[in-house]
Amino acid sequence: MGIHLHPGPVAEVVIDFPPVNAVPAAGWQALADALIEAGADPGTRAVVLAAEGRGFCAGVDIKEMQRTPGHDALLAANRGCAAAFAAVYDCPVPVIAAVQGFCLGGGVGLAGNADLIVAADDATFGLPEVDRGALGAATHLARLVPQQLMRTMVYTCRTVTAAQLHRLGTVLEVVAPSGLRAAARAVAEEIAAKDPVVIRRAKESLNGIDPVDVQRSYRFEQGFTYELNLAGAGDRARQAFVDGR
Repeated sequence: MGIHLHPGPVAEVVIDFPPVNAVPAAGWQALADALIEAGADPGTRAVVLAAEGRGFCAGVDIKEMQRTPGHDALLAANRGCAAAFAAVYDCPVPVIAAVQGFCLGGGVGLAGNADLIVAADDATFGLPEVDRGALGAATHLARLVPQQLMRTMVYTCRTVTAAQLHRLGTVLEVVAPSGLRAAARAVAEEIAAKDPVVIRRAKESLNGIDPVDVQRSYRFEQGFTYELNLAGAGDRARQAFVDGR
């Protein structure tokens, strides 16, 4: 259980927090650290970001927040999410997200900042934040779907499928779950076969021409999560989730 780094020319960083990969506060920072370590290795040419279990990521561990007195877990999760999303984006080599099952909340933050997404045919993507009394990762969802669909998904908490994102061009390939990791590695190996100096400069140049500063944009969203917590809406929604209401 935890975050696992498997180094190599195609490094793998694997999320493993059963049963649903709801990542605890410390897990987000561990994920950031693993991605930074993988990218810092001069032998790394691409990174596959994957997960064990039936879903890629269910977002933050809300139950941890509700059982932790005060706001320490909430603050740590918010900072950890920002660090993990940034580590995907700033990784000096391309990051390929291998997404199966549910990709929710923080999972969208990870996938939306990845360079490429390969998804299983059972994958769904969504932001349940409004129902949880929070905001965030619309920055990253906006990299996957058009503006009005992004807004619809935020307001209604509806999800979209991997097939829908494939039609939009933001998921590269949709495969059977059993072939997901192999398909992601195949794309990563194609990239890894290129000149690594050129690929690293390509990643840097593409980030440099991005029209949105994803890190500043996400932190702006998080400010409204803090506001919702001060207003009491965040705690009410999280407790309703924990209570099954």
